Amino acid sequence: MPSNVEVKAEVKDLHTLLDTAKRLSGADGTQLNQEDTFFNAKNGRLKLRIEEGATTGKLIFYKRNDISGPKQSDYMYTIVPNPSDLKLTLSNALGVRGCVRKVRQLFIVGQTRIHIDSVEGLGDYMELEVCMNNGQLISEGEAIAHDLMMKLGISNEDLITCAYMDLLEQKK
Repeated sequence: MPSNVEVKAEVKDLHTLLDTAKRLSGADGTQLNQEDTFFNAKNGRLKLRIEEGATTGKLIFYKRNDISGPKQSDYMYTIVPNPSDLKLTLSNALGVRGCVRKVRQLFIVGQTRIHIDSVEGLGDYMELEVCMNNGQLISEGEAIAHDLMMKLGISNEDLITCAYMDLLEQKK
């Protein structure tokens, strides 16, 4: 199963973070309007991602520990041609846990995806996804994540341990 090393944190200074991400990536980034529908799953997390303007969706299954700091996330995904039909089918079969809507700014730095997210009902957050290469040690991915955290001004106090879906459930 493919894996990433991930970090998730609350954003304290959005403008500075965006400027730093632009500088590190050498690009203005790409804006993505995303809706993630989470389904009840016994093992890991299962979500259907639909991006505004896209004709396909992405069904994503992932497992990771809810711990602070860089952590391994194992995942699988399938591109689906008719996401609204699949959403209805999975909703009926598994039940919907909840929905996360966000505007994501995506930047690429080396093998890392920087996501700067404005999450409906939560506020501004960021994620690092170090896309692991075949045979690459998790400790190498963790080192890359720590280096980018430092460059982006992310402190340990900013880190969160869980998914946006979990944060939304905690607010209820």
